[in-house]
Amino acid sequence: MGIKDDAVEVRAQGWRTLAALHGLIESELERSLQAEAQLSVVEYTVLDALSRQDGWHMRMQQLARATALSASATTRLVNRLEDRGLLTRILCADDRRGIYTELTPSGITLLEEARPAHDATLERALAEAHEIPELATLVDALPRLHAHA
Repeated sequence: MGIKDDAVEVRAQGWRTLAALHGLIESELERSLQAEAQLSVVEYTVLDALSRQDGWHMRMQQLARATALSASATTRLVNRLEDRGLLTRILCADDRRGIYTELTPSGITLLEEARPAHDATLERALAEAHEIPELATLVDALPRLHAHA
C-alpha cells in the first residue's frame, strides 16, 4: 500500500468511526424520543431546527439540508408533522413559489417537553461512547468542532 493509499485508508477509517458514533447515538435517541414524546430523531431534528430560526420558520430546502433528507422525503416528513398539528406551511410573501415551514404552538410545546429527554440521552450516549477506546478521541473532539463552526 502506497502513501496515497494509506491516506485514503486513514480517511476511510475516520469515516467508519464517525458512522459508528452516529449510529450509537441515533439509536439511543430514537428509543428515548419515541418513549418520551412519540417523536423520531428526524422529527425532533425538524422541530429543533425550526425553533432555532428567527421567526421560527424555514424554507423546505433548508429543512432538507438540516435533516439530510431528499426534497421528497422532507415533504413527506413535513406532511406527517403538519397532520399532527406540530407545524404549518405558509407562502413566502416575497416569492410566491417559496414555502416556509413554521412551528405551531403545539410543536413548540412538544419540543420543550422532548428536549430534556433528548439532552439527557445525548449526554449519556456520549459518555458511553467515550468509554469505547475507538470512539473516545472523536467524542473528545466534538466540543472543539463546535467552537470552530
